[in-house]
Amino acid sequence: MAKFSFANLPKRLRLLSNNDIDDIYAGALELLHKKGVKYHNSEALRILSSGGGDVNEREMVAKLHEKIIKECVMKAPSEVSLHDRNGKLETVLRENNIIFNPGSAAINILDVESGEIRKPTSKDFIEFVRLTDALDNIKAQSTALVVSDVPEAIKDRYRLYIVLKNSTKPVITGAFTIDGLHDMKKMLAVVLGEEELVKKPMAIFDVCPTPPLKWSELTSQNLIDCSNYRIPAEILPMPLAGALSPATLAGTLVQHTAEALSGIVLAQLTNPGAPLIYGGSPTIFEMRYATTPMGAIESVMLQCCYSEIGKYLGLPTHAYLGLSDSKTLDAQAGLESGIGMIMGTLAGINVISGPGMLDFESCQSFEKLIIDNEICGQALRLNQGVEVSKDTLAIEIIKTVAHDGHFLKEKHTIDWFEKEQYIPSLVLDRDRRSRKRYNSEEICRRANIHAKKLLAEHKPEPLDIDIERKLDDLMKNIMDLQK
Repeated sequence: MAKFSFANLPKRLRLLSNNDIDDIYAGALELLHKKGVKYHNSEALRILSSGGGDVNEREMVAKLHEKIIKECVMKAPSEVSLHDRNGKLETVLRENNIIFNPGSAAINILDVESGEIRKPTSKDFIEFVRLTDALDNIKAQSTALVVSDVPEAIKDRYRLYIVLKNSTKPVITGAFTIDGLHDMKKMLAVVLGEEELVKKPMAIFDVCPTPPLKWSELTSQNLIDCSNYRIPAEILPMPLAGALSPATLAGTLVQHTAEALSGIVLAQLTNPGAPLIYGGSPTIFEMRYATTPMGAIESVMLQCCYSEIGKYLGLPTHAYLGLSDSKTLDAQAGLESGIGMIMGTLAGINVISGPGMLDFESCQSFEKLIIDNEICGQALRLNQGVEVSKDTLAIEIIKTVAHDGHFLKEKHTIDWFEKEQYIPSLVLDRDRRSRKRYNSEEICRRANIHAKKLLAEHKPEPLDIDIERKLDDLMKNIMDLQK
């Protein structure tokens, strides 16, 4: 795929004109050249200096010239393949291919019995992973919950361990420590093998710069290590419009672009060709309540806009969409989640994280995950578009049936209705009012019943016995070292 080509942008949702993207990109280049980015990591500064950056070691600031930036963007792969635990290709992140996964790192869970928000346990996370494994429209896992019943020092490793034990799906994850990333890479290598892990990546690691225009020691090192291991890294700038970035959406996009480019340069100078995803988690700052509403339409617009810039650069894209700021499953949760996922789909964003999440990215819900799976299904159908062919135009069938017949008994209908329609589960009520069945209950109750049914019936594919033993031994060694 050619780089820097407006022709590559999706012919769907466009919020920015070509001139808009040019202006935002030019603004980001000016920031990187004139102001620079602060890296709280000596190795990062050394890499940037060796690669031609203008580095002030005392201030820990690297100024980056346009030539270096463009060269590094050109070296980043235009697509990233994503595989499952068995090494089977799940998808290739490119063009308008889309994969959904639950939002990551929630510190709370909405209890399925009491409906109260509480701290999650390992049991909760195991069940959440198994439920995600059962859902057809959510094709990737995430390390969705930060459990409260294991030591703080190993929580990043433990979350990946639970996913690898309980699902075959690829996973979006991230490390909380520098050592954690190395241990997590070892876990992936146990499951796939060292060579296969490079050829067939099954995990994407999130790395987040700190707004405005900074990288911490941890996230800098995580990005360097991902690049060296050739593990796909998802660069996630988190500008906060009005607080940690300009109040204007355009200004926030300039800062987001500069922060994303600063990560791309570090990754490619570390290891040319290292796989990257152009992502983010920008939001507005709600001045009335000092909150960060991910469900706000402006936050959704920011996500769609920066994905247009990522596609302009010729890179796979990611966004946090499908989240709600509501504290419970209500009309607000459906409104915000549906708008986010549909807009992200129309924008052709490759990795969409967020299903299941409530309360400003802090809470996961089994029931919301079930409902969001249905939104994902409809979004994926939308992504397929309308097929226009001799068969689908159906002109001869219309001639045959018109003026007094119907199409129910026609072979054409039998052949096509399941291909053309997304058929939801009974969680969505499409029945007549007069029928009295369990799906006549309100949607939260139906989702609760469906979640419990799936957890009772779905059996995730087990790991190979020898691989599981090696993975258990590795996790035990990690836990022993922390004692």
